[in-house]
Amino acid sequence: MAATEIRNYQAADLPLLGELYNAVNTRENVTFWWVGEESNWENVYCAFEGEKMIAKGQVEVFNIVPPGRSSDNKHNVFINLRTIPEREEDYELMDSLYGYLLSRAQQLKESFPGPYSTLLCVGNDSSDRVNNQYFAQHKGFSHFKSLYSMERDLTESIQPLELEEGYDFTYWLMETERMEQDYLELEAEVWPDSALGNSRLAQYKQNPLWTAMVIRQGEHIVGSTMAWKSEDIEETREVEGAEGLAGVGVVEDVFVREPWRKRGLAKYLLVQALSYLKEQNLARAELVVLSTNDSALSLYTSVGFRVSSEEIRYCIEI
Repeated sequence: MAATEIRNYQAADLPLLGELYNAVNTRENVTFWWVGEESNWENVYCAFEGEKMIAKGQVEVFNIVPPGRSSDNKHNVFINLRTIPEREEDYELMDSLYGYLLSRAQQLKESFPGPYSTLLCVGNDSSDRVNNQYFAQHKGFSHFKSLYSMERDLTESIQPLELEEGYDFTYWLMETERMEQDYLELEAEVWPDSALGNSRLAQYKQNPLWTAMVIRQGEHIVGSTMAWKSEDIEETREVEGAEGLAGVGVVEDVFVREPWRKRGLAKYLLVQALSYLKEQNLARAELVVLSTNDSALSLYTSVGFRVSSEEIRYCIEI
């Protein structure tokens, strides 16, 4: 057997990366991250034997807790680790690549603000037995949370809703840094344990057709959501009856602030997001929700979403 070489991804590796991707995706429901722009390649490590890429690992900062939050909050760094199918249970290979990912995650951790600790996380489809077993049993990761992916067929009719008098609905592109900070402060008020942060907001805004939608009462933003077109390389499945439509829309970060809840505002935002995505000739919409969030599941189901898969996330503290 040829010696194994592990190093950062390079532009010349693209054909080998494509071969690895095709090999990994012979099985359904496998999470395989794409390498992104060159600025991200320092977070991507590839394993080679001879002229073949046999595995790839990747690190991504998912959530940095802003200063001033409760010390119970934790920064989140996620990793993704994949091998060719015949080496899925080669723990020696997996461990070698995991060591690089852990080291990189610890380097990134040094730049995060205190006093918060950092979780190293991995997320896979619930059916991905081998990869889940590697992290949960071999590396000592603990169950973190489970999430449902939900889909909505945009070829189906969308029932319009009327907004209660006294409220205004608008699209909001957050053109200035001040606007972004205003949004992030509101979002952190609603999700203090998993605030979005500047980095992920910037990533979201780079997606095609991205827009935020807000409901205001006077000068107050009382609720919001975002929508965009997915660029996921796996989003190629067609929807039956969707001739002339292409692509998948994403609905993200649906929230209504505490004093304005239970007034139908979240449902109104969802209908507006679905209508927007349908107007862009997209075939279906997707969102993600905690499997334990019964109220959100009921809301999403009420506008036509259905559960399509379950993701299990595991973590350790680093």
